[in-house]
Amino acid sequence: MNEHNLTPEESLLLISRTIEETKQKFQDNGHIIVLWGSVTFSVFFLQYFFELIGWYKKFDIIWTCILFPLAAIYTFFYIRGKEKKNNIPKNVLGRILGTMGWVLGFNLMILGFVFGDHLGNALAPIFLIFFAFFIIMVGVSIKFKPLIIGGILLNLIGFGSLLVGREYHGFSLMLGSVVGFIIPGILLNIAKKKEHV
Repeated sequence: MNEHNLTPEESLLLISRTIEETKQKFQDNGHIIVLWGSVTFSVFFLQYFFELIGWYKKFDIIWTCILFPLAAIYTFFYIRGKEKKNNIPKNVLGRILGTMGWVLGFNLMILGFVFGDHLGNALAPIFLIFFAFFIIMVGVSIKFKPLIIGGILLNLIGFGSLLVGREYHGFSLMLGSVVGFIIPGILLNIAKKKEHV
């Protein structure tokens, strides 16, 4: 096997190319970030709405059980189909971020469904802080400031949620989905359109 040691310039070029490829993939799929923010916002808005009209016990967890898995299925098949259709190779950074997203999602589902009672008042803040961790990692990895700022705000909302009663956690999750997912996702889509002008 022929080994080739990269020069510092080649290494920097390779790193820059990997970051740009990953950023391009996130820009091409920016609507996925908006989708997850919208699903999160919708689930907690519907829970409040059904609680206000007295139907909460009838639709207790149904929206979480339906909307989150549907979004996960859509995300999986959309990205997989797009990669196969366009024959897009995966780079290391994209694989790491994708794996982090799936691992985070499955862990949050298990925390919510299985250990929600054990976590009590800390459940929503933990969700927000984990979401923030992922959003900040993506923002730093693709060098996109709106995601970094959205993640930092999401993190602060998570810590702030520890200081308020559990009855306000739904509002924290709705606000977090707007500032951490929806707004940065829209800005990512706008950045893509500006690049193609």
